[in-house]
Amino acid sequence: MSREGVDHALRTLREERDRISRSLLDLDGHQGSRLLEGARLTGETWRRWEDAKAAMTALWTLFDAYQRVLDAASEMRERAGRPDAETLVELSGLLSGQSVELPDGEIPLQDRTLLGPQDRRVTLDEAVAMMSEAYEFVAGEVAAADAAWTALLLPLEEAEASWRDAARLAHSLDGTRHPELDRVGRELTALGRVVRTDPLSLVRDGHADTGRMDRVRTTLTSLGDELAGVARMREDYDEHVARVTASIEEIEEMERRACEVHATVLVKIESPSVPAPSRGLAVGLRDRLTALERLREAGRWVEMAGRFAELERAAGEALERARGDLRLSAGLLDRRGELRGRLEAYRAKAARLGLVEDERLTVLYGEARDVLWTAPCDLRRATAVLAEYQRTIRVCESETGNRR
Repeated sequence: MSREGVDHALRTLREERDRISRSLLDLDGHQGSRLLEGARLTGETWRRWEDAKAAMTALWTLFDAYQRVLDAASEMRERAGRPDAETLVELSGLLSGQSVELPDGEIPLQDRTLLGPQDRRVTLDEAVAMMSEAYEFVAGEVAAADAAWTALLLPLEEAEASWRDAARLAHSLDGTRHPELDRVGRELTALGRVVRTDPLSLVRDGHADTGRMDRVRTTLTSLGDELAGVARMREDYDEHVARVTASIEEIEEMERRACEVHATVLVKIESPSVPAPSRGLAVGLRDRLTALERLREAGRWVEMAGRFAELERAAGEALERARGDLRLSAGLLDRRGELRGRLEAYRAKAARLGLVEDERLTVLYGEARDVLWTAPCDLRRATAVLAEYQRTIRVCESETGNRR
């Protein structure tokens, strides 16, 4: 190299060294590096961080060797204001020749002997390339762990806070342990241990797998909502009891009316084929409500809320059943009333047509009326006679029109 070439190379290499030094210091001080250094790592994260630490140590050792060569070249250049040819040759060897001695750990196996590794030297440029490769590896491992912690730690802490809130609420409601909440707590503890000590074991295809965390958080949300509902029920307990009591009273009334109507149907309708209405639904519901009152007195609100919800569902089903029984029996009486009304409507039509004295219609009307106003009423026969009465009216109407 010429003197100008040496000076240019030294300036370039010093700038490069400063950039390398800053990058290494930044990597050492990176949040991910500090977390990895301070954590009690296990599993895959521990293994990968051990490899990264070894690479980082070798990187610093190689950087020291690189810097020693650069310092030696800088000192030589400073001593020689106007370097002669021999000095320029020596400087050229340092700056562009194989001047950097590799640390033992950086010497490949094929370059070693039984007595130990042979000395191996590389150029400054080759040393930079080796440091770049090691840096990319270490930075990649640090970034991977940091990204995993970033994706998992905050949701974990939020889930842990939710669990603590739910546990306090559960304890305030009945003072006992909540089995499902305890199970989720154990799951969360195990998950937290993995997140804090081995986050890389949860990485899939370059991204943190939050599936397990999401399931825990979903369950906690559901439990929190359930416990909040129990707390609201405790506050509004009297309103809930009043509402269920009103439903039970309505069921009693429906059962009473259904029984009365069913008894009337058995007398008024022939072969009704209607099953007997349900009985005692309201009595059973009242007994359950009384049992729940004992749970309330014992302060077992979580258990009571679940059973109260079941009681509300049972009351709703019982009310619908009682209404159905009433509709079923009343429907036959309604059918008889409908047929009576249609008979009178057809008779009025016959009168308008001037057919009221027709012998055929008179016989059919009398037969239909006897069936519909006789107890028990044969609804099938009444329907058939009424249909015949309607058909005969149409026939008579047609005959009258033809005579005209």
